[in-house]
Amino acid sequence: MQTPKFQRRIEDFECEHCGAQVSGSGFTNHCPVCLWSKHVDIHPGDRAEPCQGLMEPIAVEHRRDKYRIKFRCQRCGLERWNKAAPEDDFDVLLQIAREQAKG
Repeated sequence: MQTPKFQRRIEDFECEHCGAQVSGSGFTNHCPVCLWSKHVDIHPGDRAEPCQGLMEPIAVEHRRDKYRIKFRCQRCGLERWNKAAPEDDFDVLLQIAREQAKG
């Protein structure tokens, strides 16, 4: 059986959470304004996930000078980590971290 591979898709989209217009780079996983995502992939880029739920950013982790964001699907509950992007709103990233620390 072949291992699924990343499929780069350059797609622009309107964030379904905040309405921001997002220019995709082919690696864009979430809105850089509010950091919400959408549950569209089973494997990165395949657009094969039938759930289609919005994914809330619920946690932030900082390791080796890089940030990553944990998302939870509002429809099915799946949790998944993804890298933060350089264009992400850092204040929103910090707000998520503060909320996470409150527990």
